[in-house]
Amino acid sequence: MRGSVAVSAEVGDLSFESGEDALTQYRFNTGVAEHYFCSKCGIHTHHRRRSNPNQYSVNAACLDGVSPFDLAEVPVFDGITHPKDREGGYRVVGYLRYVRWEPEVS
Repeated sequence: MRGSVAVSAEVGDLSFESGEDALTQYRFNTGVAEHYFCSKCGIHTHHRRRSNPNQYSVNAACLDGVSPFDLAEVPVFDGITHPKDREGGYRVVGYLRYVRWEPEVS
């Protein structure tokens, strides 16, 4: 439900330009995944995955030089199903596509 576009990074491949001291961690359900949020603005920056603890899932909007709008298509998962809980992995329920709107100039 947080609505972030997530991309993958191997643990050790993620570095911070600034703000790392403002991050706070939250764990829920099984307590395995480590979710990180900015303690000042509340944005979800990344989390260490329960499905693969050697990877981070990173909010693409938090990456320098990356915009979620650069991605042609983004799968949307149901937010309930987890690969560790269901054979076959996540359940895709749709796709988001960014279409640039150009206002008419008169």
